[in-house]
Amino acid sequence: MNIVILLGAPGSGKGTVAGRLASEHDNLRHVSSGDLLRGAVAKGTAAGQEAKGYMDAGKLVPDALIATMIKDVVAETTGDVTMLLDGFPRNVAQAEILAEMGAPVTGAVLLDVADEVIFDRIAGRRTCPKCKAGYHVKNLPPKVEGICDKCGEKLTIRKDDNPETVKDRLVVYHQQTEPLIAYYRERNLLKTVPGVGDLSAIVANVLAVL
Repeated sequence: MNIVILLGAPGSGKGTVAGRLASEHDNLRHVSSGDLLRGAVAKGTAAGQEAKGYMDAGKLVPDALIATMIKDVVAETTGDVTMLLDGFPRNVAQAEILAEMGAPVTGAVLLDVADEVIFDRIAGRRTCPKCKAGYHVKNLPPKVEGICDKCGEKLTIRKDDNPETVKDRLVVYHQQTEPLIAYYRERNLLKTVPGVGDLSAIVANVLAVL
């Protein structure tokens, strides 16, 4: 089992690209830290209950708690699988925690997208609350407007995808997550792929550097 870190600003397409790759290649698995966190809260696991306490209080979930969830997934994953890790690490401290797990990080792929493009993308992003499939009203529309292709559930807009919150999210990204680019470049693990243009071409370019 290997791990490839997906880097990029919120709205850069990490989840969409990883989801497409995982659906087309049996040896690739998309692991979203956000989905893990929301799933743990919904299931009421010990880690989920602890995380919910922080979230309800408007506080950030501690690095170590998120790392515990990732560690559990790593421990459960066997065989010739490459895990596409989306949303973790979010900062250098988390990257160090991941390294201490002994998890074999073999690469980091940066989806490079300008901030102004991010604003346009997030305004049209839609998510299935049931199966977590992602869509965009212009770039990746469902077959039936507002309805998930996979399970038929009504699509929603996540609270953190509200355009009004995007500016703050980008500030946090540049301050906390962007240093990971240098972190993985220094370790000769970083590959950069332009995250604009035809989605199929972007997916193919990411696959080529994995």
